[in-house]
This record gives sequence, C-alpha cells and structure tokens, in this order.
Amino acid sequence: MNRYRIYSDYLKERYGEKVYKLPVSLPVTCPNRDGTCGTGGCVFCGEIGAGYENLPASMTVAMQLDANREHIAPKYKVNKFIPYFQNFSNTYLPVEKLRVYLMEACENSRAHGNDVVGLAIATRPDCVHPDYLALFQEIRQFYGVDIFLELGLQTVNYHTLEKIRRGHSLAEYIEAVLMAKEYKIEVCTHLILNLPWDDECDVIENAKLMSALHMDQVKLHALYIVKNTVMAEWYQAGEFTLISKDEYIQRVVTFLNYLHPKVVVQRLLGRAPETNTLFSNWQTSWWKIRDEIEQVLIDSDSYQGKQCDYLTGKQVRKFLPQN
Repeated sequence: MNRYRIYSDYLKERYGEKVYKLPVSLPVTCPNRDGTCGTGGCVFCGEIGAGYENLPASMTVAMQLDANREHIAPKYKVNKFIPYFQNFSNTYLPVEKLRVYLMEACENSRAHGNDVVGLAIATRPDCVHPDYLALFQEIRQFYGVDIFLELGLQTVNYHTLEKIRRGHSLAEYIEAVLMAKEYKIEVCTHLILNLPWDDECDVIENAKLMSALHMDQVKLHALYIVKNTVMAEWYQAGEFTLISKDEYIQRVVTFLNYLHPKVVVQRLLGRAPETNTLFSNWQTSWWKIRDEIEQVLIDSDSYQGKQCDYLTGKQVRKFLPQN
C-alpha cells in the first residue's frame, strides 16, 4: 500500500491516464525583487528563480510547450499535460497580460488535440487578488481545463518568514488560500521542511495548517544553497547549520503523520543542479532520499494522517454520539 497520497497516482485517477507537467517561463519578476516589497528576493532565491529546467522566457508560451512536449511525450510515454507557469511570481503582471499567456497555452493545446488538462500557476500569497482568480475561473469555464494555484509559503513560522525575507507574513498566505477556495480554485502549497530556524514543532504546525485549510496539494522541498545568494553568504560564514539527511527524512515522516490523508503530496523534496549550488540534498540523488523516506515510513508503520486527530473539536468528541 502507498503510505502517502502520491501525486502521479492522483493524476492518473483523475484523468484516466498519465499526466506530465510542462514548465513554462514568463517574462515576469517578483515584488520582492523589484523594490515593491524588497530587493534581491528571498535570501535563498537565485537570479533565475526556481526554474532550472525551464526554457527561456524569450520564447513564446507555445514554443516552450511544443519543445517540451516533443522531448517529454516520447520519453515518458505521456499524452496529457499540465503547463506549469513556474518561475518567479506569475500573477505579478496586469490581468489582461496574464490572460493572453494562459489563452496561448490553451489554444496551443487545441492544436494538439486538446492534450492539456489543466494549468498550474505559481505565485506569492501577496500576489493573489480576486480579479486574477476570476480570470482563472473564466479560463477554466471557457477551455474546460482545471486550474491549480501553487503558492510559495515555505513555513508557517512567521519569525522564519521574516528571517528569510519573504516580504509577506502568514496572514497573507491564509487570506490567499481562503480567496482561492471562494473561487473553487485548487491550491498547492510549497514548504521547506529544513529551514535552519525551524524545528519539529514547526514541521507539525505546517501539517496542521495544511489540514485545517483543507489544502488540495502540498509540495515539499529540502533547502538547497544557491551560489551568489544571501543564504550562500550566511552558509559560507558559518552563520547557520543544516540538519542531517536522516533528520530531514524524519521531518518528512512527522509531517506526513500529521497531514490529513486527503491532501495530495506532489513531492517529498526538490532538486537543483550541483553546478549552481553549494549544498543540495546532502549530495545524494533525490530519488534515493525519496526511497529512504518511504522505507522509514514502512519500518515505523507511519502513514499520511496517522496522527491527524486534532481537527473538528477533538476535546468534545466524547460528548457526541458514537457512530
């Protein structure tokens, strides 16, 4: 049996076959880089953002999708796709401009037999507004595709959010999720479980907040240190230490134990090219760590939701009729 709700299985169940995400880059930046709420971005963010595998934003959306489709479809034997607008803050541009990009992805799909089943749009919590959510709703209804909003939170610890210079607090994140729910937009939250200023209590609280907000999906990252960032300067100066691989694995297991079983887990850790980083996944292949996590889940008889007993008035259940 699966010990957690695996994203690839969920997609296959939902769409009847294998589905693959195609990365897309837009010519967009971030309010935490252009001076609106900060400059230089978050302390861990490099010049190219998170899209190490992305094609350049100078290419049109259609060109990027065609190139990625041509490479990925035969390699992974897949015929259905989700364009993933990944890099920086993809709602940090005028609504009408974003409309053009989203429509281009959908029109490109029509040229390929409607092979796009959804659009995933990554952004920051403070770049979510009802006008953008209304646009997503409109695109969903007109083209018949699902919309997934991917929000970078990283941690529920608002002290850590300030330390890593996110430029927003926990409140903005919660509001963004609640707004998206009003428009029936599905949300995936990104979390980093080994930030140096977080402990196991923060890991548990991460899981509890995801469960309490009825999160649709989560994506877990292990922190990697990108060269030429503020985080890299701190790391080289010895201003913080990173937990061990075994400790990270235990944090993931703890997180899953407390996470509601309905939440889909997109992945258990991220990856980054060694050439751009000072530290990445303990110099271990991401899939090996994933396999170790899954083995620890088995060995400890752990599974997603095992300790998810804290919702719906835990302390008064004894007064209620038992089914």
